[in-house]
Amino acid sequence: MAPPPRKRQRRNTAPAPTARPRPGVTKPIAKPVQPADSSTRATRVLNWLLQKLPAKQRAKALDYLVLTRMDRPIGALLLLWPTWWALWLAAGDFPPWKPLIIFTLGVFAMRAAGCAINDFADRKLDPQVARTAGRPIASGRVTPREALLVFAALLVFAFVLVLFTNRLTIELSFAGAALAAIYPFTKRYTYMPQVVLGAAFGWSIPMAFAAVTNAVPPVGWLLFIGNIIWSVIYDTEYAMVDRDDDLKAGAKSTAILFGDADLPILGVLMGTFVLAMLFVGQRAALGWPYWLSLAVAAGLFGYQLWLIRARARDACLAAFRHNNWLGLAIWIGIVLALAVR
Repeated sequence: MAPPPRKRQRRNTAPAPTARPRPGVTKPIAKPVQPADSSTRATRVLNWLLQKLPAKQRAKALDYLVLTRMDRPIGALLLLWPTWWALWLAAGDFPPWKPLIIFTLGVFAMRAAGCAINDFADRKLDPQVARTAGRPIASGRVTPREALLVFAALLVFAFVLVLFTNRLTIELSFAGAALAAIYPFTKRYTYMPQVVLGAAFGWSIPMAFAAVTNAVPPVGWLLFIGNIIWSVIYDTEYAMVDRDDDLKAGAKSTAILFGDADLPILGVLMGTFVLAMLFVGQRAALGWPYWLSLAVAAGLFGYQLWLIRARARDACLAAFRHNNWLGLAIWIGIVLALAVR
């Protein structure tokens, strides 16, 4: 006699219950990334420098370096080029070694401090944005208190550097520190935080003139205004990467303010920047190498507009990074123009 057929067990197709988020806890829209992108060249260098530390200390040190964007040096370079423009123009030639070293170190310190306070200010916003969900504070690898301590330590280091300059530069440094501290919070109250960023990034310009000449001439303030315009350009390209996520999270930026008119507005700003730098060259009596560098800058701007024509995220990020070459081209133009004058 054949055995009775076995009953087939029905699979439970009901969805698994999901845990409800606790009140007041923001749920990330994307899975946090690893502590650092090991594919970047800068991160590989940092890992090599920290290889002799024990694993736990190495991971924590790397988190601090990622917090201050030492694995992403592009932001520091965008701050370095205008500082070097100012130093060379203020000196009329190769600047003295003392201010050159002080301001170069200060650039990296202040940019790192700005990144630390930025992540502290955005600790509730970053988990809602796919690109920033893996940042050290957003993912819980660094506490807000630790970020504030890092910010304070970097400010102290930068201020110690400034103490080796003159009184006017020291007085100007307080305004620079204030701009760096308030910028991250402006995106909650205004659609133009990029203007505040430009002022914070460009404050090294009047400080550089003050350190070299003990005064800030009109060409220094003109260069400062030009740098604000340039900062709005490249940071708008950067904000276009996160525009959709920022709209959902309630953050504000020029990318959101400009809307569908972003490309023509960026084109107008690019033309205005080139015009401002043309006036800088006239006031500084710079020669043909500088005018050639402005032509190169105009061409690079044209390439950026073509690159972001479809407003794709990767293309907007590439256009933002592309500004490093623009800053370098103008610096080379200034150096050569001063050398042949």
